Amino acid sequence: MLDWFTCKSVERVPGRVSGAWVLKGTRLPVRSLFENIESGATVDQFLEWDEGVTREQVLEVLRHAEQSLAAA
Repeated sequence: MLDWFTCKSVERVPGRVSGAWVLKGTRLPVRSLFENIESGATVDQFLEWDEGVTREQVLEVLRHAEQSLAAA
């Protein structure tokens, strides 16, 4: 399990999306980014499909996950 508390591009708000970690300022669960990428989507496609999410947010989330997994 990744520790999202230190990633500035995500937030968890009680009562929003059942308390799931979401991309900050959206209702889009972080897991949807990974599910789309695992299904073959590119970052550019994800950004086209999910307006309101920035490239910086996506890249920070991916970097955070990579660094967290490398440290494990």
